[in-house]
Amino acid sequence: MEPHVMAQVPAGLTRDDLLRLYRWMVVGRVFDERAVALQRQGRIGTYGPISGQEAAIVGSAAAVRAQDWIFPTYREFLAGMMHGVPISRYLLLFRGAIGGGAAPEGINVYPIAISIGTHIPHAVGAAWAARLLRHETVVLAYFGDGATSKGDFHEALNFAGVFKVPAVFLCVNNQWAISVPRSAQTASATLAQKAAAYGFDGVQVDGMDVLAVYAATRAAVDRARAGGGPMLIELGPHTTADDPARYRGDEEVGRWRELDPIPRMRAYLAAEGLWTDEAEAQLWEDARGQIAQAVAAAEAEPPSSPAAMFDHAYARPPATVIEQRRAVAGEA
Repeated sequence: MEPHVMAQVPAGLTRDDLLRLYRWMVVGRVFDERAVALQRQGRIGTYGPISGQEAAIVGSAAAVRAQDWIFPTYREFLAGMMHGVPISRYLLLFRGAIGGGAAPEGINVYPIAISIGTHIPHAVGAAWAARLLRHETVVLAYFGDGATSKGDFHEALNFAGVFKVPAVFLCVNNQWAISVPRSAQTASATLAQKAAAYGFDGVQVDGMDVLAVYAATRAAVDRARAGGGPMLIELGPHTTADDPARYRGDEEVGRWRELDPIPRMRAYLAAEGLWTDEAEAQLWEDARGQIAQAVAAAEAEPPSSPAAMFDHAYARPPATVIEQRRAVAGEA
């Protein structure tokens, strides 16, 4: 495959749209590199890298409207940034700040889900509510291949199929659930075909091609908004607490690196006469400046009190929780 070969430009995408997609992919890569460095320095906690998954995130997030809802995992914070969540909010989240990662009022991005697959039923509930209220809202729910082995996934998709909720399920399949390969998780030939068991369609898409991801997601979103029901899209290293070198061979990593979506999109834009070396250098400089400002803003915030973790767990906390909070706070 030639590095600049991409899907046909979807209808409605302008030159500026193409450049915006690329800019967000670069912002995601710069954020990722900076966040990994911050984690190694002890300045943020556990972090899930996204390098190589930028096309999957950016292409899909660009296909929904501001009125739609995004339900991300711990890797799709870039989708939240695209829809208005300040970059510093996610850095605060990784620093353990109470309220870190929360979207500002009016921005329809659900808090990121650390627990695998637990947000998928929530996404279906939101989509069902939209249908009952007759809102023209679509819910986009992200998850990895590992989540398809969870009961939450099956129960949510079964409900979605029965009630034909306006939801798009986007599985970012990187072939590994931590150290467990996809082949050890399911006997299904694809993950997309699992949708058939719940009465709706599933498709496989090249997750390294931002235009292909956008086109597939946009088609699924438009269909859901028109009352056509849900769809499952399968897009083909994990957290910084994990060492993928222990189970992923150099040959596999090298093969995927050759399909890195950023140089692929850059080569495509250059081949179309839309990009120059000067624009490339300026883009990376601007992205690094943007991320540096976000890091400075996050680190300027005072740390949250450890006792604050109890504040929003219960409307009426039981005596045991009150006792635990006092102990953490150092109260008598």
